[in-house]
Amino acid sequence: MIDVAGVVKRFGRVTALDGVDLAVPRGTVCGLLGHNGAGKSTLINILATQLRPTAGTARVAGYDVVAQGREVRRRIGLAGQFATLDERISGADNLMLIARLLGAGRRLARARTDELLAAFDLTGGAARPVRTYSGGMRRRLDLAAALVGRPGVIFLDEPTTGLDPVGRLAAWEIVQGVVRDGATVLLTTQYLDEADRLADSITVLSHGRVVAAGTPAGLKARIGARTVTVRLTGEADLPLAARSLQRAGLRPACDLARTSVTVPVAAPRDTATVIRTLDELGIEISELVLAEPTLDEVYLAATERAREAAPMTAAERGSSGRPPEGLGIAPQKGGAR
Repeated sequence: MIDVAGVVKRFGRVTALDGVDLAVPRGTVCGLLGHNGAGKSTLINILATQLRPTAGTARVAGYDVVAQGREVRRRIGLAGQFATLDERISGADNLMLIARLLGAGRRLARARTDELLAAFDLTGGAARPVRTYSGGMRRRLDLAAALVGRPGVIFLDEPTTGLDPVGRLAAWEIVQGVVRDGATVLLTTQYLDEADRLADSITVLSHGRVVAAGTPAGLKARIGARTVTVRLTGEADLPLAARSLQRAGLRPACDLARTSVTVPVAAPRDTATVIRTLDELGIEISELVLAEPTLDEVYLAATERAREAAPMTAAERGSSGRPPEGLGIAPQKGGAR
């Protein structure tokens, strides 16, 4: 549903995207991660037909974003970093207006409006002017507006920024619901737990280049193995535990301060070996924790490798050292819905 090949975007001497490739299958969520200025919003704007690429090609739902922009816009929803709402009218009227502009009759537009207001917990404030909404309410209404037309492809640019934990959970459930119904989502986010929960695949951008891509589990596996940490009831048992685990073919590391042993585990049977070995020695365990690498570690490792492999000069990326996300672009008012 999203197919990007060798996309480059330059703003004068600043290169915001430098040969980006991306493929997102139907009915999945792709998480797009990267530091501020990595090129995430620039890529979203190209896919939403708000910017033209300098080079390369991009297709959305089978349509070229340059040559067939109108067909692309008919099939997408967009919630950008800036809310695109009319503050003079009510929240309900904002959604009604969009539904009518998309061709819905009055009855169908009202039904869809009521459905989205309920889904985003906005029914209580539906009749109030948007200018009276809190920041979180505006963000929820903007997300609802992006879904009015039941688009097949949805671009969400940091959609939960400013939402409280309850609002974030509600937004996650909505995203999961539209994906179950067959929609495809490209999600940029600064919250790695959000990407871990929602994304079927992850692409990491750094200075306009893809530096890592794959499933969350696959990317974590590249960084390191799972570990089992066991805390013992007595410090005196640590040396014996470590020697026995080594003889069992494992690689234990002791932490005297915490009275614990940490062991990398490549397979479930390794966890069983740890428990069985300590049990046979009569060593009591007060705590056992199974952990795996996090997306935070994946992101930091990928971006660090990118900096080491291809350091950028100020001349290449502008005086700030990184390409500004929206250089030369006005805030996304009246963006694609």
